[in-house]
Order: sequence, then C-alpha cells, then structure tokens
Amino acid sequence: MRYDAIVVGAGFAGMYMLHKLRGLGLSVRVFETGDGVGGTWYWNRYPGARCDVESMEYSYSFDDELQQEWEWTERYPSQPEILRYANHVADRFDLRGDIEFETRVTGAGYDETANLWRVATDRGDHEAKYLITAVGCLSAARIPDFPGVGVFRGPSYHTGRWPHEGVDFAGRRVAVIGTGSSGIQAIPVIAAQAEHVTVFQRTANYSLPAWNRPMEPEYAQWVKANYPEIRTTMRTSVSGVMSTYNSTSALEVTEEDRRREFETRWAKGGAAFLGSYGDIAVNPDANELTAEFVRAKIREIVTDPRVAELLAPKDHPIGTKRICIDTDYYATYNRPNVTLVDVRAAPIEEITANGVRTADAEYAADMIVYATGYDAMTGPLLGIDITGKGGLSLRRKWEAGPRTYLGLMTAGFPNMFTITGPGSPSVLSNMIVSIEQHVDWIAGCLDRLRADGVATIDADPAAEDAWVEHVNEVAGRTLYMRANSWYLGANIPGKPRVFMPYVGGVGAYREKCDQITADGYPGFVLSP
Repeated sequence: MRYDAIVVGAGFAGMYMLHKLRGLGLSVRVFETGDGVGGTWYWNRYPGARCDVESMEYSYSFDDELQQEWEWTERYPSQPEILRYANHVADRFDLRGDIEFETRVTGAGYDETANLWRVATDRGDHEAKYLITAVGCLSAARIPDFPGVGVFRGPSYHTGRWPHEGVDFAGRRVAVIGTGSSGIQAIPVIAAQAEHVTVFQRTANYSLPAWNRPMEPEYAQWVKANYPEIRTTMRTSVSGVMSTYNSTSALEVTEEDRRREFETRWAKGGAAFLGSYGDIAVNPDANELTAEFVRAKIREIVTDPRVAELLAPKDHPIGTKRICIDTDYYATYNRPNVTLVDVRAAPIEEITANGVRTADAEYAADMIVYATGYDAMTGPLLGIDITGKGGLSLRRKWEAGPRTYLGLMTAGFPNMFTITGPGSPSVLSNMIVSIEQHVDWIAGCLDRLRADGVATIDADPAAEDAWVEHVNEVAGRTLYMRANSWYLGANIPGKPRVFMPYVGGVGAYREKCDQITADGYPGFVLSP
C-alpha cells in the first residue's frame, strides 16, 4: 500500500502525529508493535510505575475540550491511569482505524528515483512519501549479558516488558537487579508483597520524594481555568513544566537561607527541588551543597548507617542523571525482608539455576526482576534497518554517535523525521510538551512543502555538523558530562559516549525551531 506518510509507533507522539496529518488531508498509516496505544505506558506495567511529571501537566494541550473533560485522580499519574488516558484520546479522535497493531517495522529504505520510502513490516511492505519515527526514547529494553541468564529456573521479568496480567510476589524471594527509576519505583511495592527482596545495586541514584496524593479538586479546577497561561509558561520554560525556577546562586545565600529553600522544596516534592538555585547544574560547589542535603535526608531515613551510605550517591553530581521521584524508596530498606547488595564492590558473576551469584556469595531467588533500563534514544531507531541515500544505513552513519539537525532530521535521509530524536530536549523535558512541539513543527513543515511544491526536504550536512557541535558545547558547560548516564549511552557496552539530548532548554529550543520556520528552513535542503 502507498500512503502520504507512514508513522512508526502509536504512543503519545504517534497518536498526535496521526491526528495532525489527517487534519492536513494526508493519507497516513501508523504501525505499532503492541496490540494497543500508549507506547512507553503500554509496555511499562511494572509495580509502582508512575510518571515523574504532575498529571495536570503531563497531558495534551492541543484540544481544549480534551484537557477540560479529562479528570486525573492523583497528583502524579500511575501507569494504568496514563494508559486509560491514551485510550480515551484514541477513541475520542477515532485514531484506531489508521493504526495497524501487532505489526513491527523491520526496515525502511529510501528510493531516490521515486522519492519514496519503502517500508518493510513483519506483515507486509508499504510505501510513503514521508517516514516519521515516533518510536520513543526509552522503548528498547535491555538485559545485561550476564552469564547463565537462560538457566534460571524461576520466572524473570524486565520492567519495560511487564506481563499484562501482572505478577504475584506473595511468598516469593525476589531478586531485583538495578536501582534506576524503574527499580526505585518497583522495589517498595514488591517488598510490601514478597517474602524477601534482594536488591542488587551497582550505582546509587538520587531520588526525591513525590509526596503523591489524591488530586485536589480545587487545584485541578484552578489549573483548568488557567491552562492558556500555564501552557505558555511550560512551553517557554527550561524543562517544560510549571515549577518555579530560582535564578539565585546557591553560593550567594546564607547557610540558613539555603537550608530553608531546600527544606521547602523537599516538603513540596518532585523534581522542582533541582530548581532551588540557578547554578546547581553548572557549578560543582553549588551542586555538592544540594547533593549533600539529599544524602543527609537518606541518612535520616535509613536506620542502618552502612546501608544508608551505600544508598547515598557520591560518584556523580545530582541532576546529571535523570532524577528519580519515589514513594517510600529509602524507607523500604528499613524493612526486615529487604537486603541491599553492593555489586560495585562484588559484581554479579552469573545467574544460576537458583538465583544470582556475585563475587562474594550466591543469593537464592524464586523470581528475578531486571530493572536494567534501556538502550536509550538511539536504540529504538537503530533496531530498524533504515537506509537512506546512496545505500547509507543509519546504523553506519551513527556508529560514532547520533548526528541530527535539531533532533528532527539526519542528513542523507530525505523526508524522514524523528520525533524527540537525539539533539532535541526530549528526555530532559516534559515529554508531552516536547512531543507536541515536534509534531506541530513537522506538520507545519509538510503543509508548507506541499503548498510550495517541494518534493523532498533533507538536513544540510554543514548545518547538522554545526548543530551537533552546539549540542556538545552546551552540554560541556554543565556538569552532565561528569556522570556515566544513559544520556551518554554509558549503560550500553560499546556504545559511543556522546551526550544525546539538548541541554539548552525547551523554551530556547522552541524559539530556534520557530525562527527556522519563519526564515524559510535554513539548514535544510529543499528540492522541487
């Protein structure tokens, strides 16, 4: 079949892209691996899965009736509620008819003679003028290559591929490997059900309290009444959220004032804590004051001093890995049925038939939960065999790290767009805000191309080089480069160490994209 556009993925990006393109009168087909919409929130059904952006802000803004009619039940939305919201959107805008579920895109090649993308799926081949990837940044689940993974006698699960029917932990000894965001959310819930939980931690991560609670009707009403102003604030902010940012230096105030500010933000909860002072992300001394406050909180919460020290991060500045938001994470280590194992001191050597063996001991388990993260940002795209002009594969072009112009296009791959791709704010922001901005920009671009009789658009290699240099230069001014994070690909052996998202902020990035549109798309090559 031939379409005007093919979209890969039916998460929040793919659904909105479909809606926008249909509004332009284009024929569109969306291919989705799962059997339902929701993307990340379709797959990540692990216990305790919850968004780290507040409900009233983690929602579409493109339709006022939609944002007025939907009622969130909690301050931070849980995975089931977000999935219900995604299904509500799909039904409300009648999107399912143009989505082909349980269909995996395996390859895509650009035909230079016909100016078409030829897209292969596991259920047939298709053609389209435009190829738009909406595959998500955190959808390529990864289990480390531990020896013996296949010999474990009990069930094993990855948090990013959780069984839809759920998992019963009652009476089970559960090994949880990994203490990133999914582990930090899942461990307290598992520990409340299981006979015993053994947590294998390689790297301690900073986590802030969510203080989640039922949605306050008065607050929801106030937000809905003020959505126009609130959405504008979010779109022009650094990270796409409504929180207050304090531009003062942490070093310019007294210790008493600094503690008061930290305590106030800690009591409020959430990632807004990192907005306590304007130099936390760039000044090592300001960052250390902030980090030590959090470490002191961990020591207050965790009763065993040895465990508290293991949980207190000391090998990276706070905020240089995606900050975690938790409910009772640190307090969970006070439970008698929870054991913390430091696998930096004694690495995991193998998975055995009966559990996990480290350099020091073997730990018996009836079940293993891998909270080991993802091949972030590039993994989902490079999992598809994409070939551009001259037979150049995307895997080869990106073998030293991803190269894009604005995170929207990569040179040599005409008429192919990436929603929240590497080189855009994406994972450093409220993803819904960044998704909407990219989708709106792409839809506006395609509408302009059609009106002007332009057949193809491609990134200019020189503009791409300049943007990649700019992304790295901005990241280099911050402390982000001091952490072995998945922002850098450090969690994947052999993956190039390149800082992938754009640190310059949602507002500044939006201004750049809007200016490019107004100026007639400089940095892009348009062919009639």
